[in-house]
Amino acid sequence: MPSVISTDVLIVGAGVAGLWLNARLRSQGFSTVVVENATLGGGQSVKSQGIIHGGAKYALHGALTGASEAIADMPRRWREALAGNGELDLCGVRLLSEAHYLWSPGTLAGNLTSFFASKAVRGRVDQVKGDELPPALQDRRFKGKVYRLAELVVDVPSLIERLAQLAGDGLLAGQHIEPLREGDRLVGLKVDGREIRAQRIVLSAGGGTADLLSALGLSQPAMQKRPLHMIIAKGPGLKPLYAHCLGGGTKPRITVTTHPAADGNWVWYMGGDIAEADGVARTPQEQIVTAQKELAQLLPWIDMSQTQWATLRVDRAEPLQSGLSRPDNAFLAEQGRLLVGWPTKLALAPDFADRVLSALERDGIRPSATQALPELPKPAIGQPAWEQLLP
Repeated sequence: MPSVISTDVLIVGAGVAGLWLNARLRSQGFSTVVVENATLGGGQSVKSQGIIHGGAKYALHGALTGASEAIADMPRRWREALAGNGELDLCGVRLLSEAHYLWSPGTLAGNLTSFFASKAVRGRVDQVKGDELPPALQDRRFKGKVYRLAELVVDVPSLIERLAQLAGDGLLAGQHIEPLREGDRLVGLKVDGREIRAQRIVLSAGGGTADLLSALGLSQPAMQKRPLHMIIAKGPGLKPLYAHCLGGGTKPRITVTTHPAADGNWVWYMGGDIAEADGVARTPQEQIVTAQKELAQLLPWIDMSQTQWATLRVDRAEPLQSGLSRPDNAFLAEQGRLLVGWPTKLALAPDFADRVLSALERDGIRPSATQALPELPKPAIGQPAWEQLLP
């Protein structure tokens, strides 16, 4: 029988939110164990585009919203961590781009002027031209306008790798999770038969949280899934581009981020409006054809003749909202020793950790003297979809 483990905080779910929280807790002296039933970051995290939003895309009509305000301080906190002088030391994490861009194909100049005149976006926002343009837009045929946002794009696999390092000996690969109770009190979890007792248990398993709650005999908090149908393109003709292309609506027409593939090519990973409702309804081949037509219209000078294509369906797991709307903030619910939450976006991982730490402080939970952990089976790090879907 495996030995019983005692720890201050037991975290289930090793995406960026769970791993960021874990690193924050450990930096404050708490003992932790993080349980993952698949790969580290292999759910939503590694399927994200890596954009650390500052709220710009939520204020495209010049009006401040709850989402734009809630997320406005995230780029600063991430930059400080990436520089090694923030709440975490994320030195060594690859930064794909120092900025994300807003790109108008040339017909929305009036909207852009109104947007920036509104002061809805915090931080420095400048129009860029000429050799300051993203490489993919540096062509004489490009007639649009581009604005540089004070947002950044991180390489999620290297971020997960660094957060895994900060987890030390506390990572546990575990498949079967059951409640560990004393009377009617939840005091920990059984993971593959191993008893883990904790002062607090945090569920941060994204799409897996509903099943975990069910295993604990709970139905609340309720979860929703908002689907996406992302597009992946890889080829020698692609050039770096990190931008929201604006359409006429409240959402970006298409959002492109660029990632390094293991074979040396660039990968374009594409979301935005093209990946939402209509995109979800399309078959993979229909979605690819739609993206090809869109890019041929927007970027006709990019040689995509040798490009490989794939699509990826992603479910964004969040707390249930009226009409499946997107929550503005990270979310945390509490029930005794159990804390359940979703960051709602990659950028909001620090906000999620803040909420857990505030709950611990309010309840007087302090680091305790706990036993050294035995050697635990470790989960592997999740790989990007393009490494799995494209040769």
